[in-house]
Amino acid sequence: MNSQYISKVVDLTDPKKNIIYNMSHEEAVEVVRSGDLEAVRKIDGQFCLISVEGKTIRMARSIGRPIRYFIAKQAVGPQLIIAERIDVIYEHLKKEGLDDQFHPSYTRMAPAHYVTRIELLGCPDPNPIYERFFSPKRNKYQPDQIEQIGRDYIGAVYSEIKKWLQFRATKGPVGVTFSAGIDSGSVFILMYHALRELGESPSRLKAFTLSIEGEGADLIQARKFLEKLDLELFLEPIELDYAALNWREAIDVVEDYKPLDIQSATMNLSLLQGIRSRYPDWKYIIDGDGGDENLKDYPIEDNPELTIRSVLNNLMLYHEGWGVDSIKHSLTYSGGLSRGYMRTFSPADLLGFEGFSPYTLPNVIEISEGIPYIDLTDWDHQKLYDLKGRIVAAGVKAITGMDMPVFEKRRFQHGAASHNNFNKHFPEKDITYRKEFMSKYE
Repeated sequence: MNSQYISKVVDLTDPKKNIIYNMSHEEAVEVVRSGDLEAVRKIDGQFCLISVEGKTIRMARSIGRPIRYFIAKQAVGPQLIIAERIDVIYEHLKKEGLDDQFHPSYTRMAPAHYVTRIELLGCPDPNPIYERFFSPKRNKYQPDQIEQIGRDYIGAVYSEIKKWLQFRATKGPVGVTFSAGIDSGSVFILMYHALRELGESPSRLKAFTLSIEGEGADLIQARKFLEKLDLELFLEPIELDYAALNWREAIDVVEDYKPLDIQSATMNLSLLQGIRSRYPDWKYIIDGDGGDENLKDYPIEDNPELTIRSVLNNLMLYHEGWGVDSIKHSLTYSGGLSRGYMRTFSPADLLGFEGFSPYTLPNVIEISEGIPYIDLTDWDHQKLYDLKGRIVAAGVKAITGMDMPVFEKRRFQHGAASHNNFNKHFPEKDITYRKEFMSKYE
């Protein structure tokens, strides 16, 4: 009988990487164990948490703390391995002599904003049950409240930045990965303002901008942005050559193969490697990842699977993908930024940085999901793309009193290098990325 099986749980995650402000790690685990979804939502911070109660295992995570799991079969009963990376699971299975059961596609990523419940009952173990703990209310603002929306949205980001400075990044320098786009630009200004408001020296702050052989537009944009604010002394370019761009290494680090995420990760990895080589002891990095997802600022025309109706009608589509109940939901990867955040998390983590993305936190997303996008855009693509600059600039002005320069949107990977030379250094076909990823385990 199944009840005779002995289940084993191996937790290889590092709770020290969690950032929880309002309770201890142990208290947060007990909240997850309780199954009280409203209580899980009240855990303030970014986290991955695992509770074990007999054969019932619950996992809960925010976007900023990806976790994976794998169930190995043994005669005595199943073994559940939980880790932050696929290769960590693989190495554990090799030590246990269970690697013959392994394939990367058999691992599962716990989706952000859910409690994932698993019952280790033995052969066969049932599918996990997903229970949403974060359900932001949509359309809670009126269309004529742009300034209020901006104040609340950027106010939430600012609150997260101040908490991080007060309770986590309490000393030492802090680097902003800085393209001078709307998201990294707002994070830089809010960091500058927060340091001053907290009575600390803004000299802790640097804006790191990647430039590949001097060809990208980001460095020019970064200089213009900071000059307009009379803050150009904070800029520190990281200037590299094209040999520093290694998309194969990025695939190995991120453990994924989606082209846009790998391209972004390649640039991020190169930038962070440049910072690390210059500053061996640097710890804290903050960025604007998640800002595009929050305000739905991706070119819909570039994705044949999307329409403006699907983007605006689906709760947190860019954060979670099509949803855990959808046929398109990937068990191996989850979806949206829940999956894609590995492009940011993994390079920083493996290089010894502690990264922070305030735009990915539920307290911030909750405001952005309350925006009445349909009423504000009338299904018009350009109005949607323009909305982000209006909201963020208004919010930055309300919180800091500073006028934030707003430039035309450009993806991170497209701003650090010239378009023509960029294309020469990345594969043309999507399948090339996938084959490279699978080759590690062949």
